[in-house]
Amino acid sequence: MSKSSSRQNRDELRNLLHRFANLKAGLPNSFIEEDGFERIIEHFEDAEAFNEVLDACSFAINQYPYSASLHLIRANALIVLRRYEEALLALEQAELLDHSDTSLYILKTDVYLALDMQEKAAEVLEAAIEDFGGDEKIDLLYELADVYDDYENFEKVFDCFAEILSLDPNAEEALYKICFWTDFTGRNEESIRLHQRIIEEYPFNELAWFNLGAAYQGIKLHEKAIDAYKYAVAIHEKFDYAYRNLGDAFIRLRKYKDAIEALEKVLELSRPEAVIYEAIGHCYDRLRNYAQARFHYKKASHLDTEDSQMYYKIACTYMNEGAWQGAIKQLLIATKIHKLQPEYNLALGQCYMEINNLEDAITHLGNVVRVRPRKISGWLELLRCLFLAGMYEEGCEYADFALEQTDQKPIFIYYKSMFLFAMGKAKEGGAQLENAMGLNPKLVKKFIELNPAILQHSQVVEIIARYKKQNSLK
Repeated sequence: MSKSSSRQNRDELRNLLHRFANLKAGLPNSFIEEDGFERIIEHFEDAEAFNEVLDACSFAINQYPYSASLHLIRANALIVLRRYEEALLALEQAELLDHSDTSLYILKTDVYLALDMQEKAAEVLEAAIEDFGGDEKIDLLYELADVYDDYENFEKVFDCFAEILSLDPNAEEALYKICFWTDFTGRNEESIRLHQRIIEEYPFNELAWFNLGAAYQGIKLHEKAIDAYKYAVAIHEKFDYAYRNLGDAFIRLRKYKDAIEALEKVLELSRPEAVIYEAIGHCYDRLRNYAQARFHYKKASHLDTEDSQMYYKIACTYMNEGAWQGAIKQLLIATKIHKLQPEYNLALGQCYMEINNLEDAITHLGNVVRVRPRKISGWLELLRCLFLAGMYEEGCEYADFALEQTDQKPIFIYYKSMFLFAMGKAKEGGAQLENAMGLNPKLVKKFIELNPAILQHSQVVEIIARYKKQNSLK
């Protein structure tokens, strides 16, 4: 807009406001055209002076009582001021004058939603939709979708977007939103049929291809999903979300090299995200390329320094390489963020055992069983550590605790037996071993793994041989 036209508009508005002031003062020759009133009202709306808007509407309606648009403007101001009953009366008056303006039904909906009458709001729109077509009907369907969302009728939200797409298959907003609601409601088969119809008519609609892929992925048809995503990126080569989902689908099929290629494309096309670096790290982890996995996990941790899980994953790459000190360093960072997280403490206990720091190992494994007393793995590692430390009496005691907390799992009877043998209590140890083998003879392998030298004990060999003969153990 040129400076002269902008100045002219300001002058015109100033003149209108002056005439409006004269009208309010009851001075003669203060007549204002309807569009003049609308400009005055718009000025007050821009200034958020809604009481002034109502004042202007009153004078305007007095001069133009049959203007439906003025009644709608007044109703909107009343809604902003939370005068809902008056707003409904204004809307009823507008409807008597002209019921063909969709704004009428949208404003009614706003009132009913404000009054927490969601079902009434939906009824207004459902009835109005039948009387409109084309873009107006689509606008009302968007409003209805919001209403259904507001009172959590999510199946109906999906239906609204499906109907919008039946009217306008290229409606971008509806295509974006129905993808979310398909996943949320699980109506993948319907979404597949809907998008197949769209693609038949508009084969170069990349969003329809994307949504088709997402729906296939929702029912675990990952190969078909991949084909759909490939069409999407062929049409729009910078479609980063399609590459993202393509990477996820390849991961589901354990095609990690293909997943890495797709996810690296995401990094090229969009801002770096921790979740993408983590996903690439996961792929390299599965390919046993621990150095590259670690590199990408570290990239992720730099972007989200408070994600303790990432430090744990870095530690696991070190553990897979037997680099215990490197793993411990990362795990200590993770436990600074979440001190008693069982997974981190279990890994720390295992690392400390590997470097023969049994005191610290016991401390961290103790954290595991305190936080998750019913989880078997923590007790097994703690008991193994106590055995390595030669703490046999404590081991016997903790084996009893483990039995109590895990509903008498037979493996802990085996471990108690081992501690008793180590303490020189062969009679009691043998009795516990026989008891354990009677409950689950296959677990004897784990008993032997704890201390292979136990097979040098004749009583143990005799008990095992007897059960093998009785139960045909292999």
